[in-house]
Amino acid sequence: MAKRERKVKNRRKIVLASGTFDLLHFGHVKYLEEAKKAGGKNAKLVVIVARDRTVEKRKGVKPIMPEEQRRALVESLKVVDEAVLGYEEFDIGAVIEQLKPDVIAVGHDQDGIEEQVRKAVAQKKLHVQVIKIGKFGRDELNSSLKIKRKITQLYKR
Repeated sequence: MAKRERKVKNRRKIVLASGTFDLLHFGHVKYLEEAKKAGGKNAKLVVIVARDRTVEKRKGVKPIMPEEQRRALVESLKVVDEAVLGYEEFDIGAVIEQLKPDVIAVGHDQDGIEEQVRKAVAQKKLHVQVIKIGKFGRDELNSSLKIKRKITQLYKR
């Protein structure tokens, strides 16, 4: 086997995941664990944490936690190899070209992102696997919105 072939074969696959990660919870952890598994043994998980302005633009409200704190919390998770803040101008094509992932994992609630990713991959004719990670749990506090609602209910008095 040629030296270059061995290098390509032994290279760690890069898995890219993204999200807001406001009020970090167990659903986030499970999503990131499954994303990393999708890259196979010894994969590198890089997580893009949405910027405050991007979240406000897409969801209509600012996140509770500031972007740098959300990024630092995500990066502190054992499963995450690197966490970066998203691009100021959200351009998934530019993100893919810069980070060169082998796999892009999208969450169960990221239909719009999944569509944009698939379109960018197809347009640029990239060899990137796009996978959708399923939802975890039904009744627990498995989303930031559920956590916010619970807090509101508990302290409404």
